[in-house]
Amino acid sequence: GDFISVGIGAAYGPSYTGSDDYTAFVLPIVQASYKGIDFNPRPGGIAVDLVPDADEGPNLSAGPFARIRRDRVNLDGINDRVVEAYGELDMAIEVGGTVGVGFPAVLNPYDSLSANVDIGWDVNGAHGGMVIAPNITYFTPLSRGMAASLSVNTSYVDDDYSDYYYSVETNTLLPDEDVLPGYRADGGFDRAGVNLLIAYDLNGDLTDGGFSIVGLGGYSRLFGDAKNTPFTRIRGDADQFLIAAGIGYTF
Repeated sequence: GDFISVGIGAAYGPSYTGSDDYTAFVLPIVQASYKGIDFNPRPGGIAVDLVPDADEGPNLSAGPFARIRRDRVNLDGINDRVVEAYGELDMAIEVGGTVGVGFPAVLNPYDSLSANVDIGWDVNGAHGGMVIAPNITYFTPLSRGMAASLSVNTSYVDDDYSDYYYSVETNTLLPDEDVLPGYRADGGFDRAGVNLLIAYDLNGDLTDGGFSIVGLGGYSRLFGDAKNTPFTRIRGDADQFLIAAGIGYTF
């Protein structure tokens, strides 16, 4: 049926993609369904499914997608003085579409397995490139009051995106011993990861809405030029972790 879930939590993750310094930040989330149209959260954004679910069998999904990317936008959150010296980046606003397919009742009557691909282009003049992000998610209730979602994801970026975030220019403002070697990055698969989300309804019944608490843990590994850039290889780490906890309410 129709519903809307809103939540907010505290997250702890890398200060930028490839960083080995971690920082805390606020993580909002919104998910909803209204008359067959679904609104599904994405990191920093949302995707809209305009295709109503079928009564039986697989469900197709398609619709618009948008997200904000704030990587290295605010230098106050970066604890590495060398990376900070290479300057702020502009905020990217990626707009595009999402398509996918879902399979209900895979292992039990209430679970689902879904696969989707988001494709977005920066329209804010930051990286000016394209990102393709496939994702596979398995959702299942663990009890009447608890549910879990396990997702596996990766992303493919084009040359413009990779050059903007991973290339390194000569910096003459740093002492010689801190200057990173010049690096020119190309596009390709830049990461793969897994996330586990667990939600518990505070009155013990997921079906009637109300308050719930949510925990999230994630791991991703950088590849290609995202791993080889001096921002990661010298100043950071290709292994990236994320933990978050929060509270939500479903109307």
